[in-house]
Amino acid sequence: MTDADAHTAVRAAIAEVCRALAADGLVKGTAGNVSVRVDEGIAITATGVVFAQATLDDVSVVDAAGRVVVGALAPSSELGLHLAAYADDAVGAVVHTHAPGAVALSLVSDRLPCLHYQQLTLGGEIEVVPFAVFGSEELAARTGAALTTANAAILAHHGAVTTGRDLADAVANTALLEWVCDIYLRARAVAEPAELSPAQQADVVAAALATGYGQTRPV
Repeated sequence: MTDADAHTAVRAAIAEVCRALAADGLVKGTAGNVSVRVDEGIAITATGVVFAQATLDDVSVVDAAGRVVVGALAPSSELGLHLAAYADDAVGAVVHTHAPGAVALSLVSDRLPCLHYQQLTLGGEIEVVPFAVFGSEELAARTGAALTTANAAILAHHGAVTTGRDLADAVANTALLEWVCDIYLRARAVAEPAELSPAQQADVVAAALATGYGQTRPV
């Protein structure tokens, strides 16, 4: 596969994810951005893209300095946030949405405590990053710092960011984060949600490692 073919495939995959995120109600209009690591830097949605109508032409490839090397459109205003997330070599993709559950949680809490054992795949407790203006260096720095200890961060009055080994992983983390946010909000409407203790979290990790939990295996 040539570099051009590889770029086309990645850009098409990102556009497909954008349309799916819109269909799932995790973004509205142009609010959000998605990227994938490529050899030259990252492929990222362009600024002003309507997610529900995204095509591969709405995705640009930029180098490590943020210069467009493939595509005709300027990259997302949150390019700095994405580049900050890729400081971790394990990150292969980043998804930023304005998911309603994450936004709502950010208005009532400064963190998402560890409520369910599946949340451990995100890193356990998730930080709510204090508000900073979209596209700002301050927001990029704060979000990058939060993502050094988890695969997700919630942005106050803004939305959510998740990372993954690849695009499918990052999208799955987005869905999981929104699910846990919804659980938190439902529980908090009744009482203060109970958290998994550090000991309980450690027990879950040990059991998952011992049993290969979450992985298919032959009988």
